[in-house]
Amino acid sequence: MTGQFERLKMNTSGVNSKHTKNAPPSGIWGAVLLPINSSGCIDWGALVEEIEILCGSNLSGVYSNGTAGEFYNQTDAEFEKISGILSDAAKKFNMPFQIGVSNSNPRVARFRLKQAVDLSPNGIQFTLPDWWPPSSYEIKTFLTGMQEVCENIPLVLYNPPHSKVKISLRDIAELRELAPSFVGAKLAGGDNKWYEELQNTLPDFSVFVPGHKVAFGRPLGAEGSYSNMACLSPNGAVRHWHLINSNLEVAVELEYRTNRFFEQYIFPLSNKETLSNQALDKLLAAIGGWGPVGPKLLWPYASADASDVVRISKAARSELPEYF
Repeated sequence: MTGQFERLKMNTSGVNSKHTKNAPPSGIWGAVLLPINSSGCIDWGALVEEIEILCGSNLSGVYSNGTAGEFYNQTDAEFEKISGILSDAAKKFNMPFQIGVSNSNPRVARFRLKQAVDLSPNGIQFTLPDWWPPSSYEIKTFLTGMQEVCENIPLVLYNPPHSKVKISLRDIAELRELAPSFVGAKLAGGDNKWYEELQNTLPDFSVFVPGHKVAFGRPLGAEGSYSNMACLSPNGAVRHWHLINSNLEVAVELEYRTNRFFEQYIFPLSNKETLSNQALDKLLAAIGGWGPVGPKLLWPYASADASDVVRISKAARSELPEYF
């Protein structure tokens, strides 16, 4: 340990050999989470420290302004500053990075895309505008408008379960015809039938699934994860990925224990205390203790209690020692 936090060390074997510029993404990617100070504001010094820890880790890449990064609650100035900090650190450590530009206002999303393009990221993450559910025509118009701006930088769609418009695999195949830079999506995954459709419909498309489902999805066609498990432990999530690719049976057993842990300790906080997914992600980071990230979300959203961090930290290290 160095001070309170352990510097995650670079592994030369890596989860990949670091993506070439503009290549479709794969592997295990870690989310930038926002450290919040006692005044309820972003702690910028802690954010720089956290991002440098992530960029110095074994991850395939790092991304900002996702749900776990509280994109929906950032000012324009905060978005620009977060994106710049990530760009600087990623280039310093030669770490692939993606910037999320999601916004319920499609014009703001496209403006943020223009800002992000200037930083030369390896990819752009986006959601569909959904203050009002867009029609098929409006989705196509939005995507082609984003394609015009992105200058061949890969576009990755995030279509979460709570999205007002659910995109099917066949919808994605149709949209790809309109936007060649649209190369990947973060989806909830599915059963064997869903993965069979994925392989038949989108054989050369990068689909990412949740980190606690990636051992099941990998042999069926998942390319990796924008990983909630990387919130718990960036390098632990990478070790699990290596295990998936070298000893699937052992990796599946670990994933089974991980899901049992989630059912017992994590999901009840959502069901009983109505904590959001992003609150659970920040709880995982606080449990992991790998960087200066606590469970607190930006105002006005609810967070896990410090007592939850202490209680679940002990259980995590007992039941999932492979991650620590």
